Amino acid sequence: MNDREKKLLTALGKYPDLSIKELANLISYKRVSSVVRKVEQLREQRIIWGPFYDINYSKLCKNPFHKLFCIFESSKSYKTVLSYLRLIESLVWSIPVLSPHKEIINAGFYFSNSREIQALFQMLKDNDIITSYTTHVFSKKRIIENPDFFGDINPSLDNLLSPCDAPDLSFESHDTDWNECDITVLPWLMKGARLIDILRAERKSKKSWTYEQIKYSFKKMIKNRLIEKKYHVFPFYPLKCNIFNLFLKTEHVNLTKRIVYNFARGGRIHREYALCDDWGFVNCMCHSSFLVDLMYKLDHMDAIEMKEIYHIRNISGNSPLNFPPEVKYFDDETQTLEYPYHIYRERIEEKLEND
Repeated sequence: MNDREKKLLTALGKYPDLSIKELANLISYKRVSSVVRKVEQLREQRIIWGPFYDINYSKLCKNPFHKLFCIFESSKSYKTVLSYLRLIESLVWSIPVLSPHKEIINAGFYFSNSREIQALFQMLKDNDIITSYTTHVFSKKRIIENPDFFGDINPSLDNLLSPCDAPDLSFESHDTDWNECDITVLPWLMKGARLIDILRAERKSKKSWTYEQIKYSFKKMIKNRLIEKKYHVFPFYPLKCNIFNLFLKTEHVNLTKRIVYNFARGGRIHREYALCDDWGFVNCMCHSSFLVDLMYKLDHMDAIEMKEIYHIRNISGNSPLNFPPEVKYFDDETQTLEYPYHIYRERIEEKLEND
């Protein structure tokens, strides 16, 4: 990869709102068409995924609505466990973890009722679909940071405890009423669809939205900060990337926040970080050399009291890392979204009987 391509990828990941013309000026391309061709080439090579729109889901509805990270262990195959997890419509991603002894799966869900979704997991455990499960509720916003292609592929962890100006991770509350068109458009935008493509797809499903209505919903969501434009930029070709999820815990949440903010910051690494109650969460796509002695380095940090790392089996670069939440149950009159957990229970019971 030459320096100009590295500049393009770094700028695209850091400044997703730049127009192609602005991008060309920033990295000294003579022709805008050259940038267009290069971006498309990098997208075909699966180094770029996007643009897509990340959702600030705390602003979506009035009732409690959260994101859940789950670790499932099972003696069954990944395919079998996934066939049950998919019966719960609020599943947004599921990835197998490298493990020599048992099947471990990391999965993400949105949920509107903690007790009900935990009951479904317990049901799967009681029927030996899974042998155990652990859950972490995202208590703060997730931050996505794309790689600096001029950064170290094996960045130092010596600065984890260094003072820093970490961004505000606080959730915002529902302050805008969303209508049927808004809610229809939202999942499409999270998948990276263009407005004209949304119009065509909705017409096929017999919806009568006009282009102006869809455009108005899009601008409304941007203005009221429900969505934000993003790219996922892989630090290397996807099949050469190593992916892991890390959870860690210290004696104080502010210290945990500092560590996840500083973790591999500025390296040639794609990372996402957040707080899950009093745990810190970091997801990384990186070079294999960064993982070689990662746990050894963390073991020698007294400030970290507990840690868990999950090395993910490789994923395809043409797949988003988070799918949109299921929003068909959104009630625009009450501005609430409640998932029908009794239906998911019935589906699981039926599948258990048939299997």
